[in-house]
Amino acid sequence: MQELYTQTATPASSVEVSKVLRNTYTLLSVTLAWSAITASISMAIGIGHGMALILNLVAIGLLWFVLPKTANSSAGLLVVLAFTGLLGAGIGPMLSHYLALPNGGAMVMQALGATALVFLSLSGYVLVTGKDFSFLGGFLFIGLMVAILAMVGVFIAGFFGVAISGVSLAISAMVVLLMSGFILYDTSRIIHGGETNYLWATTALYLDILNLFTHLLHLIGAFSSDD
Repeated sequence: MQELYTQTATPASSVEVSKVLRNTYTLLSVTLAWSAITASISMAIGIGHGMALILNLVAIGLLWFVLPKTANSSAGLLVVLAFTGLLGAGIGPMLSHYLALPNGGAMVMQALGATALVFLSLSGYVLVTGKDFSFLGGFLFIGLMVAILAMVGVFIAGFFGVAISGVSLAISAMVVLLMSGFILYDTSRIIHGGETNYLWATTALYLDILNLFTHLLHLIGAFSSDD
């Protein structure tokens, strides 16, 4: 009976997982391209860091309050596109800053290439091996909370004119490791049925990639500096 159940249940599960994966990676590609467009518009019109902060806060509001109510409807797709578009526009000032530096274009391309390499390697590893990385959940959550608190501390210190660039670099290195872990974790959740909603799956992987890119760019920019 157990063998019969396994043979009949597994194909249906595989079909559902394949559907979620296909929809997730399709939408992820769209959101990344869309973010590149909104980031370009943001740089072209020259929005400042204050406006970027507002865009990021609105995006967080969509994620926390709107997407949970629309994730199972067609409206959720528009919410995800709005969310990713706002975050893309929000990194415009940061990209403008780095592109204005000597070899800034090369640094941005290095960060993009490294981000793509890490994501494709880690996500592909999970897809090929089928390993379950759900055990990382608790560790990653605690690490993320520590990183957020540290970033708040750095922001407050900077507000009072205290420069702690070494700590900032350590935080970026920590976030790069955390996002690498989240890529393993989030991909694993999809293929093992832990996440069956492709909108949430896309959002999770998008945030992994965006945070990985921005903190890799910070590290590359710091180590490429002549100072």
